[in-house]
Amino acid sequence: MMPLTARAGEVTVFAASSLKTALDAIAPGFQQATGHGLTVSFAGSSVLARQIEAGAPADVFISASADWMDHLAAQGLIDAGSRRNLLGNSLVLIGQPQDAPLTDWADLPVRLGQGRLAMALVQAVPAGIYGKAALDSLGLWDQLAPQVAQADNVRAALALVALGEAPLGVVYATDAQAEPQVSVLATFPAGSHPPIVYPAARIQGSGAAAQDLLDYLNSAPARAVFADQGFALPED
Repeated sequence: MMPLTARAGEVTVFAASSLKTALDAIAPGFQQATGHGLTVSFAGSSVLARQIEAGAPADVFISASADWMDHLAAQGLIDAGSRRNLLGNSLVLIGQPQDAPLTDWADLPVRLGQGRLAMALVQAVPAGIYGKAALDSLGLWDQLAPQVAQADNVRAALALVALGEAPLGVVYATDAQAEPQVSVLATFPAGSHPPIVYPAARIQGSGAAAQDLLDYLNSAPARAVFADQGFALPED
């Protein structure tokens, strides 16, 4: 366990929506170990990056895409020395709990029928970008695009399926694991989309408490939570 720092601080984290369940579970341990306060704002990585770009008071950014971290790095807004690849994930097709697995991707349009395919924003949010790339790689995007219901972030896409408002959706494996009202019907081939990596970094001007958080996220207790919820740990 990390020692208590001499002076407790406050840490504001901007984190990709897909990290909500994990960070909610990790937060109490971090606060107990360090004495720091922790506030986490969850949204799509694109929204968070643009808020940081506009001057929002974040101390740490955890993105679901290297591209949005690169975007901030190019403007000198992150502490480059603090950046690390924290986690990995996989992409899955979800449906209702009673649905049978999808064994052939060519059957997806038939399975979808006239329904909607829930996805995060395909031009901005990492989960949507990965999902569009995967469907395009499988030769399905052009056919399915008119039926895609785009949501602001991946958790919103998950909710559309969990509430029965869309029969199928594309989310991260960890999102599906966190929601009992959906089932995983298939996992997209790893080669069908860019690697899913979650970089984390301090924002320029943040204090020692922000570094304490980054260190804690790489500690055994935090990594155990991430692993239990299905995240890959790329630094293994």
